[in-house]
Amino acid sequence: MSEARNFKSVRLAVAQTPVREDPRDVEALRESGREVRALMREAGAQGARIVHFPEGAICFPSKLVMSVDGPDAVGPADWDRCRWPVLRSELAAIAELARELRLWTVIPSVHRLSGPNRPHNSLYVISDRGEVVTRYDERLLSKTKVSYMYSPGVSPVTFEVDGVRFGCLLGMEIHYPELFAEYERLDVDCVLFSTSGTPGNTAAQAQGHATVNSYWVSLSVPAQHNAPSGIVAPNGDWLARCRADGSPSVAVVNLDDSSEAAADAVTYGRPWRREARSGIYSEHQVSDPRSEDRTSAF
Repeated sequence: MSEARNFKSVRLAVAQTPVREDPRDVEALRESGREVRALMREAGAQGARIVHFPEGAICFPSKLVMSVDGPDAVGPADWDRCRWPVLRSELAAIAELARELRLWTVIPSVHRLSGPNRPHNSLYVISDRGEVVTRYDERLLSKTKVSYMYSPGVSPVTFEVDGVRFGCLLGMEIHYPELFAEYERLDVDCVLFSTSGTPGNTAAQAQGHATVNSYWVSLSVPAQHNAPSGIVAPNGDWLARCRADGSPSVAVVNLDDSSEAAADAVTYGRPWRREARSGIYSEHQVSDPRSEDRTSAF
């Protein structure tokens, strides 16, 4: 008889917001912060324990706006153009609301470093106590980002909410299946992927990563993206999508590994793939001339 499993469940909200590109624009930064907090309240009202936002939810600095050679040419970013005090105050207000709502909040932003070092492009994980408990820094940056704008991160990041383990990815990292496989090895239950937009069919890729790794994938994109934000189950089905009309919105679902959309993939598919990769086939391999001769007749 197989051992009884301890099923895990948490209520997750994925958001989509308009993305603005000029970190010099104080009012735009303030408006982004207000929109994020409005969606946090909406997610909290729907019973969410954690809410996940897209890359650039406060601002996604344009490579041309930031370029010392701009606005018509891409060059090294001048980060003194960013209104850092305003950005910090909006993030602080988001953290305070997370504490008030008792809502874990995953919010992308630029993370300033010391001296001449370029900042990280990051995901802050804010707990339901309003504290930054960890931060993920984008590792596999685009050519422009790594050449002119950001310092790359160095490691995966995981955290837990109500016993459910999450991993974080960002930017264009949906194109790298090895990063998703890494999180499967780290026993995550759900990967939170935030982007401001990247070439290719990100929605289909999210479904593929969820299916081959047998975990949930939350895809958070800008409201103006060509496909809405949503949450994919371990069997590859969309559990929920944000509104498709380009408006700010949230979609909220229970991540429940006893559900029909997850049970087979989590209980059977994922353990079997791990066993299959462990070398179980070697004892069944044979030494046979007809096996070794790949040109033999039928």
